[in-house]
Amino acid sequence: MALTVLGAVLLTSPSASAGTDAKAIGSWHRVASMLHARSAHGVVTLAGGIYAVAGSGPAGPVHEVERYDGKNWAVETNLPGEGLNAPAAVTLGGLIYVVGGFEGLTNVPTAEVQVYDPATGQWRKAAPLPAPRGGHAAVVLDGKIHVLGGGNSRSTIGDHSVYDPGTDSWTEAAPLPRAEGSPAAVVFRGRIYAIGGRSGNSDFGAVDVYNPATNTWGKGPRISPRGTTGAVVYRSAVYLFGGESQARGKTLNDVLRLDPKTNVWRRINRMPSARNYARAVVFKDAVYVVGGSKLPGASHTSAGSKLVERYFVRR
Repeated sequence: MALTVLGAVLLTSPSASAGTDAKAIGSWHRVASMLHARSAHGVVTLAGGIYAVAGSGPAGPVHEVERYDGKNWAVETNLPGEGLNAPAAVTLGGLIYVVGGFEGLTNVPTAEVQVYDPATGQWRKAAPLPAPRGGHAAVVLDGKIHVLGGGNSRSTIGDHSVYDPGTDSWTEAAPLPRAEGSPAAVVFRGRIYAIGGRSGNSDFGAVDVYNPATNTWGKGPRISPRGTTGAVVYRSAVYLFGGESQARGKTLNDVLRLDPKTNVWRRINRMPSARNYARAVVFKDAVYVVGGSKLPGASHTSAGSKLVERYFVRR
């Protein structure tokens, strides 16, 4: 349920009581655009830069890997192969891991894991996923990569696969409570938060919290249902950016914050440009939302955009 109070929407949940926000928190600024429009892509920060990897563009899959140094974007390398949409990308040990995804602009998933070393400019392959998947989320916890949800060539899945770079091998952990594609995920206070997602025409508002000590999932405070949302941990709290509501046929511009003291989600601002596949990363004490699609319903074949916007909250 949503209540409007002084212009702010309070997102209520059975597990948390709502508070109030009187005005927008934080400011937005447009920064240099990417060289290539993209959606259903991966974005990471490493070695003093933001990297945009893979995704779909107006002419097909985007092969160029671009790096932003705080002022401009430049092509650093090309992704090997025929291109990917909806992979997951993370950094670990100074390397960029591009995990799974759908081949080209298709819905045919791959199990490949490609690893890029910015220090040498070289690509190599790591052990493949236990099974092909795309449209999943990935995070790093305790030196291992956790891959959550997504879909295979037939349906969405709830698989939770864990990669150990020390042994170059995969194991399975407790699956998500439901099969879901396009969830957002972050690591917050030593636990994994899997947020929203979708399956078919259904969007989810669940927030599931994974405890690695017990290998179990618990319930967090819900959000209004959505998928393809960007998520980061910023200023010691979880932030969500944009996404898509299939039920409303709408690309979203909400900025939501999970208050770590009250365990309540609040809408604290709006993005200047609504976007799904809103890939968000923290860089130089601000959040950057990189690329994504302005149009709802375009799925992973969207041409996307070059747009990059910076969100900053003063301490």
